[in-house]
Amino acid sequence: MENYSIKDVAKLAGVSIATVSRVLNKKGKYSKKTEEKVLKVVNDIGYQVNYNAKSLRTKVSHTIGILVPDISNYFFANLVQEIEKSFFENSYSTIICNTDRSLKKEKTYLQILENKNIDALVAISGNIDKGFAFSGKSKDIPYICIDREPANLDESTYISSDHFSGSYQASSHLLDKGCKQIAFFGPKKLSSANKRRFDGFLKALEDRNIEFCKNKNHLQISDDKALENQVINFLKSNPKLDGIFAINDGLAINLIEILKNNNIQIPEDISLVGFDDIPTCQYTSPKLTSIKQDIKTIADETVKNILDALNNSAYKKKTILIPTQLIVRESTK
Repeated sequence: MENYSIKDVAKLAGVSIATVSRVLNKKGKYSKKTEEKVLKVVNDIGYQVNYNAKSLRTKVSHTIGILVPDISNYFFANLVQEIEKSFFENSYSTIICNTDRSLKKEKTYLQILENKNIDALVAISGNIDKGFAFSGKSKDIPYICIDREPANLDESTYISSDHFSGSYQASSHLLDKGCKQIAFFGPKKLSSANKRRFDGFLKALEDRNIEFCKNKNHLQISDDKALENQVINFLKSNPKLDGIFAINDGLAINLIEILKNNNIQIPEDISLVGFDDIPTCQYTSPKLTSIKQDIKTIADETVKNILDALNNSAYKKKTILIPTQLIVRESTK
């Protein structure tokens, strides 16, 4: 296969090298007709940009790093897929790093990504106890945090579902359907996003003049392996409990099985709401009421803001909260 240069593209298209460069980089002014002419030549001859050479020369790699805490998680996996797809459509490749929620692994990947000369970074959720911070040593690398607050809101755009509002919706739905005693079920250690969910639950109680009692309204799950024992002990201590807001659908689906195994009817005895609206919600018995996150909008806002940060020196960092939606099914009255 013959190797063509940008000079060859310019000659065949009848334009300058600078014009070809502007079209390929989508920067600068050029007409639609010129763009079509250049891209036709590029496609006809199979011209490929030598990104390695270009990266060394310009310190621009057209590569975005993505840190994801658990690639097997439905929400994270679909979010990464949407982000990768959109970056690819904008001529950027991605390097996806699964951190397993390990701070040590995260730090290692950050060093690797910087050595790969990434242009920007997307940090999705991750380490529970720490706000995210990152500064490139060789160049200024913009980054965006999703569902994980940055250590300093002035240093990064923060994009997240409105977890507070979603949780408020879920908890209010249980109370609106006649539940008298509801409880929040979740792990002891909460990420920033999950803390918002807990705060939304508390606000729903407050707005209905229900005093929060830790022993009655909150089960802190300490060990997934002992989940059934913890749940049954909590129910024995709270025989009037008739509504549960589970912090995510995975937990809610486990609760369906535990309650059924102990002859507790859903929703006749206890109504149940999850969070994330994963596909399995439609196939549980009963089908699970849940809070749906708008993955597509989160991904679109992420890519839009990364490209803005890369191409606009006046870009201003911001906080963007994406609305959620209550999907009512059979697990609530």
